[in-house]
Amino acid sequence: MAREDYEKGVGIRRKVMGDKFVDKAMSKEKDFNMPVQDYINEHCWGAIWSRQTLPLKTRSIITIAVLAALKAPIELKGHIRGAINNGCTKEEIQEILLHTAPYIGAPALQEAFRAAESMFES
Repeated sequence: MAREDYEKGVGIRRKVMGDKFVDKAMSKEKDFNMPVQDYINEHCWGAIWSRQTLPLKTRSIITIAVLAALKAPIELKGHIRGAINNGCTKEEIQEILLHTAPYIGAPALQEAFRAAESMFES
């Protein structure tokens, strides 16, 4: 089952994040970090993102909100790209971030907007 989840995970990860992103993430990993990539592919993407109950766009919306709350701007940037790939518009992403404001506070909200803005500048 683990190998099946891993392969499924890599496929979903490529669909959401794009081949360029996944290739870069996988190629720069060293022996020390490879278990983290294996875990992400198998458990995060293979066991969770591949479930059929929620559409990928909804999963992206949830992920953006959680990463904003965690003040994780690097991960947030990648998942904003994924959300766009999953059909989210710039306006929807803006609204997702604004919706988190009462729950995550101004400092986290500002970090999230900075990360998001940098993704739309390029």
